[in-house]
Amino acid sequence: MKLNPWMTAAAALLFLTTGVHVFMGGPEIHHVIQASALPEDVRAIGAVLWHAITATLLVFALGCLWLAHNTNTALAVTIGAVQVLFAVLFIFYGATLLGTLWVMPQWIIFLLIPVVMLLGLLRQRR
Repeated sequence: MKLNPWMTAAAALLFLTTGVHVFMGGPEIHHVIQASALPEDVRAIGAVLWHAITATLLVFALGCLWLAHNTNTALAVTIGAVQVLFAVLFIFYGATLLGTLWVMPQWIIFLLIPVVMLLGLLRQRR
């Protein structure tokens, strides 16, 4: 199968998002939580969740890289759907807890990547 540039772009965006999460979000969020006076079990769960998101983003990036060379609509829809749900969470909690979507603008990338993936799926159908 021919290389799908849209899925390649989605993979690149996901690798970039993973890097931003680790290298910018880590010091801004994860390290702050770990250095806080929160109970040890809460900090441990926070660490698990933080690293689970890191792993999920990395697996999604690798999945999109694989999708750039292979057709698997179910995999693409699953990766895209989870990202849309991530976006919904950022929008919901930004709007309800923070009163603005701009403190946590991660929803933008989590909507953009599934759109890029959708363009990749449409290209595969041609």
